[in-house]
Amino acid sequence: MEADSGVKLKELKVDGGMVYNDLLMQFQADVLQVPVIRPKVAETTALGAAYAAGLAVGFWGSTDDLRENWGKDAAWEPRMDEAKVAAEYRQWKKAVTRTFDWIE
Repeated sequence: MEADSGVKLKELKVDGGMVYNDLLMQFQADVLQVPVIRPKVAETTALGAAYAAGLAVGFWGSTDDLRENWGKDAAWEPRMDEAKVAAEYRQWKKAVTRTFDWIE
């Protein structure tokens, strides 16, 4: 993402069902070497639709009201050192490569 956008990742805010897998969230923080933050409402697609509808009917006055409504549920800080991350990433790429041509 950083290479494509030119923007340095400072933190990763996550959403969706997999965010309740604490091991996965810690792994994301370790691999990315940035904090991973889970919001109180993990299903942000549905929340976004509700926000859009609420804004349309005047339930919320502005997008600032929506920002104030956001809350953090949990966060994970990187714990794995960069050398270990690099080694694990090499192993992952090796495993992926071994799946090539699995099915004809």
